[in-house]
Amino acid sequence: MNHSDRHRRVRLLVKKCNQQRKQQAKKIDILCNDLIEAQRHFIDRLETISFAAQFYESVVGVTELGRLLSAATNIIKEEIPDSNIAFFLWRSDDFELHILESDCPISLEKQQLENCFNKELVEEICTTNRICTLDDMFAMGLEGNLKMLNNLSVITLPLGQIGPSLGFILIYRSAENKLTTDDLRNITAITPGLSRAIQSCQMHSNSRD
Repeated sequence: MNHSDRHRRVRLLVKKCNQQRKQQAKKIDILCNDLIEAQRHFIDRLETISFAAQFYESVVGVTELGRLLSAATNIIKEEIPDSNIAFFLWRSDDFELHILESDCPISLEKQQLENCFNKELVEEICTTNRICTLDDMFAMGLEGNLKMLNNLSVITLPLGQIGPSLGFILIYRSAENKLTTDDLRNITAITPGLSRAIQSCQMHSNSRD
């Protein structure tokens, strides 16, 4: 083998080694990213479990609806700062509105939002039984001061899993601080248990009446 052929073979071997090294580096990057993502999901899951445990600990043994919704309001406000909370509960052919003030008072201007919900809209949201955005609510017939509504980030979370829900939680705050899926992750984890607790309180109240 002459000197030229030897150099050519060496260059081919080096090129092949470089290609293999790059392929291996890509595989390592993918594996590392998968591990980081899995760890992030695991940490998020632990945070959700901790949040749910804190909530259930705060409401265990509560049989009065007002106390239950007050505790739920406080813990949701801690999780979603600067938010306003209202509970719409469907009863027979009408609904009950529960607004419980805590450390974040609701201004008169913002209180007008709850007045935009009539019986038909509340029933539609309950029947839909899914997270609804402001656009969804407009499509269902929400009417009100457009200037005010456009300055708010609004979401409803259903209180139920299968079939029509027994109501929903209205959460809203300034559109400058838009509500995100991350904001709602922990709250959606407690809504099934909260729904059962609300039903228990309602049954307890009915039994006393």
